[in-house]
Parts: sequence; structure tokens; C-alpha cells
Amino acid sequence: MLVLGIESSCDETGVALYEHTHGLLAHQLHTQMAMHAEYGGVVPELASRDHIRRLVPLTEAALQEAGKSYADIDAVAFTQGPGLGGALLAGASFANALAFSLGKPAIAVHHLEGHLLSPLLAAEKPEFPFVALLVSGGHTQLMAVRGIGDYTLLGESVDDAAGEAFDKTAKLLGLPYPGGAKLSELARLGSPDAFQLPRPMLHSPDLQMSFSGLKTAVLTAVQKVRAQSGSDEIPAQTRNDICRAFQDAVVDVLAAKAQKALLDTGFRTLVVAGGVGANWKLREVFARLSVRRPSEKGRPKPAAEKINVFFPPLEYCTDNGAMIAFAGAMRLQSGHSAGAFNVKPRWPLTEIVKSA
Repeated sequence: MLVLGIESSCDETGVALYEHTHGLLAHQLHTQMAMHAEYGGVVPELASRDHIRRLVPLTEAALQEAGKSYADIDAVAFTQGPGLGGALLAGASFANALAFSLGKPAIAVHHLEGHLLSPLLAAEKPEFPFVALLVSGGHTQLMAVRGIGDYTLLGESVDDAAGEAFDKTAKLLGLPYPGGAKLSELARLGSPDAFQLPRPMLHSPDLQMSFSGLKTAVLTAVQKVRAQSGSDEIPAQTRNDICRAFQDAVVDVLAAKAQKALLDTGFRTLVVAGGVGANWKLREVFARLSVRRPSEKGRPKPAAEKINVFFPPLEYCTDNGAMIAFAGAMRLQSGHSAGAFNVKPRWPLTEIVKSA
């Protein structure tokens, strides 16, 4: 069963081919980063038009890479949402038209399900059940995953997602678009003890998260630096130190919440997916993550239990067609019916998950 995957939810056009027995056969991606950099952020209309220009050439390149033809395609999976309306419509229109012309089913995929399942594309795959930390763009959620389509929402950010906080903080520091990646790069050069920033909701009894206040704390630190120096310019090393303090705070919160989710579920496998999953500090901290059960009265303190942590390959952390092709193939294999020709820019995650 050969599935063509189409991803066009935002500013990257992804096309891939996945085959049930042989795995991923081809993966093509075009990023609009350079185009949007001129405007300091994504321009939806430009994104939509660029997707239209790229879809056919990328599809043909993927078919050539896999040594396949249009006639070999058994189904076309596409991102139905969430995302930018026009960008989603470009991919959905192409996918449904192609599927109709071939007489094959079109499979609608939730963008976040694609991210959630992307670690299964790695050579070393996690086994169900596991806790998934989704840190993709405007979403930060913790999920209990027991199988394909069996997802329970455990907790999420109540305001800015981690990725949004990275980008907004980068803009506040005057970093060029895309700011989040640049902030992470500069954090490598920063001192971990130069600034102390809060860890919002670190010790809350639930699995909810908040990053808006952390962004405000950075603004306060920047204003203080400017007031002390009498200049709007932030010294390079000071900026690096703020980047390091911000990144460390975000990672500390995500690690603490992931540990609590593992304790609450009893699972010992953690999957991290989404763009922030490529962050070097997050990968460094999560690679040595462990949990310790609360000690019972009168009993010795339990030993720390090592956690099995899985990440998707770096190239599948950001938006891509491979994760959509894979999710579509899994949906098709489990008897999922073809999707309708529409898009859902604000598709609530709760529509594909079970109640917590």
C-alpha cells in the first residue's frame, strides 16, 4: 500500500511516499523561510501561493526519488488542519483532485497526529503505550498514547505554547526570523547563571503549562539592562545569557511536566515530537530523564527509574510530508474512511483524543 503524503499547513510544503512494507521511500520539502524573513514572519497569502507553485514539482520529484509513478499510488493523505486556511486549502485541493483523478481514497490527517506519530519513522521506534510531549508551533500538549487513534489529552499550555514563547522572546531580543532557532543557537554561548528566570507552574498539581509570564520576565530583564546601560542596545553576551536563561526555564518546565505525566500514567516510554523537539538543550536534558515514585511511609526511598525517550529524526521535527504519509498509512491500515474535501484551520485536538 503506497501512500502519498501532502503537508501544507503553514510555511513548508512537504511531499513524501510511504509504503507499508518498505517504509519511507521518498521525502521532499520546500521551506518558505527566506521569503517570509523579509517580513519578519509568515504572510498567509504568500504562503498559500507558494504552496500552489511547489506541490506538483515536489510530487514529481518524490515519485522519481522512489522510482514510482502516479499509477502506483494507492491513497493520498493530506493535512486537513489545524493551520492557515489558505495554505491548508492549497494542499487539500491538490490532494483531493489527484486522488479523484486516480480513483483512490483521500485520507484527511490531523497535523498534530502527524507530529505525534513521527518518532515511529525513526530506526529505533517506541512501542505503545507511551507519553507524548507535543511541542509544535502553537501547540504544547502532553498525551497518553495507547495505539493509533487512542490518545488521551493529559495537559497543555494555557496561554503561549513553548514554540510561540521562543519566537516572541526572540523578537523581543531583536533576533531575525525565524527567531526561535536563532535563540537556541545563541543560548549555547550564554552563561547558565547570569540571569534567573521563573519556572511558571513548575509545581502545580496538574499537567497544565504556561509560558506567557516567562516571556514577560524576559521583557523585564531586558528593560533593566537597557536602564542600567542607558542604551537600547543589548550587549551581545548579555543577550546570549538571556537566551540561555529563557531556554533553560522552558526545558525545566517541560521536563518536570513530562516526569509527572509518566508517574501519573505509569508509562516508562516518552516520545517528544514537534519543532521544539529539535532543541539541543531539550534533547540533552530528556536523554537522561528518570522518574522516582513517591516513597511510602516507613519504606526506603525508591530508586530512580530510567525512562526510554524517543525523538523523531531532526528532519522530521518540523512540518514535513513524511509524517502525514505515515499517519495516513496507519489510518488506512486501521480501516479509517476517506476524508471529506474541506479544511479545518482551528481543528480542536479534542476531536481526535479521548476525554482525560
